[in-house]
Amino acid sequence: MQIRSRSRRIAALALGAAALLPSLAIVAPEAGASSTPKVTTLSLKQAKPYTPSAPNGGTDDYHCSLVNPNVKKNSYIVSAQFYPNSPEVHHAILFLIPPEFVPAAKKANADGKGWTCFGETALPGTNFGQIAQTPWLSAWAPGHGKDVHTKGAGTLIPAGSMIVMQIHYNMLRGDKPVTSTMKLNTVPVTKAIQPETIGQYVAPPNVPCPTGVTGPLCDRTASLADLAKRFGPEATMFDGAIQRICGDPAPGVTTTCVWHPRQTGWVVRVAPHMHLTGRAESMVLNPGTPGEVTLLNDATYNFDDQKATALKHPVKITPADTIKLTCTYDPTLRQKLPQLRSQAPRFITWGDGSSDEMCLGLIMTVPNKPANA
Repeated sequence: MQIRSRSRRIAALALGAAALLPSLAIVAPEAGASSTPKVTTLSLKQAKPYTPSAPNGGTDDYHCSLVNPNVKKNSYIVSAQFYPNSPEVHHAILFLIPPEFVPAAKKANADGKGWTCFGETALPGTNFGQIAQTPWLSAWAPGHGKDVHTKGAGTLIPAGSMIVMQIHYNMLRGDKPVTSTMKLNTVPVTKAIQPETIGQYVAPPNVPCPTGVTGPLCDRTASLADLAKRFGPEATMFDGAIQRICGDPAPGVTTTCVWHPRQTGWVVRVAPHMHLTGRAESMVLNPGTPGEVTLLNDATYNFDDQKATALKHPVKITPADTIKLTCTYDPTLRQKLPQLRSQAPRFITWGDGSSDEMCLGLIMTVPNKPANA
């Protein structure tokens, strides 16, 4: 069975898939590579303007565009800057398409028009075995700005690779043609740079309508049926899966899940992601033990000001550790925010739409403790 939505990748990880980039992370440095490698800037954009269109009565469109960075040598991305160029861009994720998957990506690209890709699918029909080979290169959300890797670290992009630019358009903000662009700063593979990878951890939002607010979608079953209508039945399958994995948390404004890391190395950066009703997010390593460390504590989460945070002191993690992810929401914002107050009240669950919610924590690691840390 294939799962096409964001659930596919995260579900594979949740069920114990290997850490991201298991084989691509080991690439020999170029012969004679300098310890101070030269930076090359790549400027990329969508081949054609894209006019978002929300299917199935929804208000969201996920669209993937294939871009060619023309990387001639194995390289590391040391920083990335995505330019949405439109207020309706809810988020963007850059996925690596390694050389062996380039033919499939070109086929899906259909004369440069791209393809619909609800959730987190780099290529149509990607199976579990391929997921780790098309990892995130970078992610953007409002307020994020330039994505700068830890000094001495970067994300690997092998020679001959291409990039999928996935953009989530929020039709509650607009529906005009958009041409988004990005700039990547790269350096050749060298011993001076080590690979930085992104791990994704989730918890299931399970937020009832506020007291005194009523409507057909305030019933959880009805809300999930509407979610399936907009994004397909796989969306509700994922909601059910993370509910079970996270211990079937009771409905409320706070959700929590405890995970074992799928990464071994040193945590150098962390980032939160929720949607418009998110208010606070935290990630704690080994909670309730003498070795407890708070990796993230965003007590004033703002969807329009999302950022990755570099840790002052890198933290060692292993699969034997635990990570507690917690998110808190304010469902009354659905009746207050201009984007949401025109929408019917609903029981909020995990979903790919801007009017749904997520509880996603990103942990960026490197295999070795950074120098001077």
